[in-house]
Amino acid sequence: MTSNAPVRARAGHPVSKSGARRGATLAFAAQGVSVAAVYTTVPAVTEHLKLAPLLTTALLVAVALMAGGGSFLGLAAIRRAGPVATMRGAVLTAAVALVLIGWAPDEATVICAYILFGLAVGALDVGANARAAAIERAYGRSIFGSFYTAWSVGGVVAALLTAGAARLEWPVGVGLSVQAGIVSLLAVCIREHALPTSSAGPSDTVAQPPPGRRLWIRLIPFGLVLLVVYVVDSTVSAWSSVYLRQTLAASLTVAPLAYAAYQAGTVAGRAATDRLVRRFGAAVVVRTAALMVAGALAAMAAAPSWPFAVLAAGAVGLGASVLAPLCLASAARLRPAASEAVLARLNLFNYVGVITGGAVSGLLGSTGQFRLAYAAPAVLAVLLLAAARHFLPDPVTPRVAGTSGWRRFRRATG
Repeated sequence: MTSNAPVRARAGHPVSKSGARRGATLAFAAQGVSVAAVYTTVPAVTEHLKLAPLLTTALLVAVALMAGGGSFLGLAAIRRAGPVATMRGAVLTAAVALVLIGWAPDEATVICAYILFGLAVGALDVGANARAAAIERAYGRSIFGSFYTAWSVGGVVAALLTAGAARLEWPVGVGLSVQAGIVSLLAVCIREHALPTSSAGPSDTVAQPPPGRRLWIRLIPFGLVLLVVYVVDSTVSAWSSVYLRQTLAASLTVAPLAYAAYQAGTVAGRAATDRLVRRFGAAVVVRTAALMVAGALAAMAAAPSWPFAVLAAGAVGLGASVLAPLCLASAARLRPAASEAVLARLNLFNYVGVITGGAVSGLLGSTGQFRLAYAAPAVLAVLLLAAARHFLPDPVTPRVAGTSGWRRFRRATG
């Protein structure tokens, strides 16, 4: 006897792949808004509180360090409460941190606010990526890029809001409060949906077997790519507004546009990622993206004025956008039964890259050498060509017995 009632998981939540995908997409969008809100308001917060350049650098490095710790807090929260509850709690905490940063009356308060933000973003990072990996397995095809597209759209919206708030001469606290409201609204809209039991995979369960040593060896190529990607990302994200303001003499209204262009480039790149991977294979996509990033960073370093830097930042985003999703998706598939643990540890490369890029760029910028800060990562981007061979052309579709590799690839790419 069949029933037309909605299928529900044992926890009482409706089973829906599309619903789960919507919830994860909202979490990624909230992360994009919150991260962009913090990075694009660095010049305004610095000028408002009259922070020393080295303290500003230390604050952004502290965010990355705390995010590393928050990643493991998120892993513990996932095992206790599940990925969706972890995402929702982390998003709401990030919103609180944005308000505290905007209205901080002194250095001590703003330091605590940035630390809180780093912890929240780290927990959200591992929660959202673990959930995305489980959803991708449920779909049986590459969809990781779509989640990061939402991240980038959120970043563009937040950067434009920062520019608009500066244009209207709003206090930085008002602008960040508006963005915190958007983040909170997204958190409220995240709903719990279970994945089909046959497809969700064991990553949705609580207890997972510990990953072995051989797995970490297999993770190294992906980790190195992720490290370089986040060196590039932190250099552009955290310091492009300051670069335009200090080196290229842009106004506070114009300064956030480089970040907006960077995120707009990532929207375009990530929207096409899944389609490009299915058509050409991940290795080809990674090689092309690496060359594009190297050339665009060189152009950004040599920009004679802020409009050229804004265009170059967009090109950097277009190339860099595909690399992180492909790394995370590939790593999660190495051990589906322990994807949360794998992603939490792989995120260490992420935060090392953020710390390295943010700290080096900040130190160079404080001595007036921002151009060198953008030229150096261009060399690192070229090195990614060597790691491209580790990205398989069809990592999602299961192997079918008696089917040749070429036929499997043709079947996956349609």
